[in-house]
Amino acid sequence: MPDLYPIARKLLFTLDAETAHHTTLSMMSAAKSCGILSLVAGPPLQSGQESCTVEVMGLKFPNRVGLAAGLDKAGTVVGAFGDVGFGHIEIGTVTPRPQPGNNKPRLFRLKEHHAVINRMGFNNPGIEGVLQNLKHSRKDFAGILGINIGKNKDTPNANYLEDYLTCFEGVYGDADYVAANLSSPNTAGLRDLQSAETCSELIKRLQEKREELKARFNNKHVPIVIKIAPDLSDDAIRSLASTFSNSGVDGVITTNTTIDRETVSTHPLADEAGGLSGKPLTEKATEVLSLLRSEMNPEIPIIGSGGVMSGSDAKAKIDAGASLVQVYSGLIYSGPALVHEILETI
Repeated sequence: MPDLYPIARKLLFTLDAETAHHTTLSMMSAAKSCGILSLVAGPPLQSGQESCTVEVMGLKFPNRVGLAAGLDKAGTVVGAFGDVGFGHIEIGTVTPRPQPGNNKPRLFRLKEHHAVINRMGFNNPGIEGVLQNLKHSRKDFAGILGINIGKNKDTPNANYLEDYLTCFEGVYGDADYVAANLSSPNTAGLRDLQSAETCSELIKRLQEKREELKARFNNKHVPIVIKIAPDLSDDAIRSLASTFSNSGVDGVITTNTTIDRETVSTHPLADEAGGLSGKPLTEKATEVLSLLRSEMNPEIPIIGSGGVMSGSDAKAKIDAGASLVQVYSGLIYSGPALVHEILETI
């Protein structure tokens, strides 16, 4: 069956980026309901690709390729993305209370660079809204569900723990793993929480909360993952590597989007505030991954994200020490065929 995404992309790229995003999610949901998702998702996975199960953090992932947080913020199309071939899907970022995010426009394509700038600002329906969505969207998804959590914009950093603990408790029963987002550049002051001291305290408190929740959820153990930024200094990465090694965190995601504009400085949209993702992030994100891998306890898995635009990009992250990879911007530019390309490459 032919891959029709290139045609769909031409049409979607005539819309502003955020309208195209919501249109895509609606189209995927409708296509799944009608049983025609394969027309845009590409051919079904081959049997050899379907059998590449890998165990990470005590969880059995159907394959190494996942969807990064940010595309399905509200958990509305989990099953549809599962049909595309993802072994895991990370939804969110979810905050305790609903919030609209930052003012529009807040999402921009840099087509010449195969890049995206976003300053969405954790727009989401809150814990209760996301859990309601998952009742419908997750029904036939057989992969691993990660839920990315953060703090509300109006919660002071001094009270950040309350928001993360509230989210962790709220999503615990539905999540296969939980990722704490401390690295979005689009919530003022959030990246200040990436200090070794703060990370250590957060991991400790989440682990304590997990022990409480196990009794309520039939001894279910939900791995705790921390997502970090690509803009940290080498010394900061080494410090975090030590913290992660000593804390017993279950995993780390490298990386979130970057605020660096060096590689796109001549583009008319380069000065738009927000995080830059896509091809300009590829090399930097892999360098952070490699350094963290060399400095951190080898038993702690890394999920490689940031600039995975091709099968070779994914392989580079695996070779640098990632156990899993995630895509976001690559899906916007290459469509579902990218998932198949990565699985064939790695």
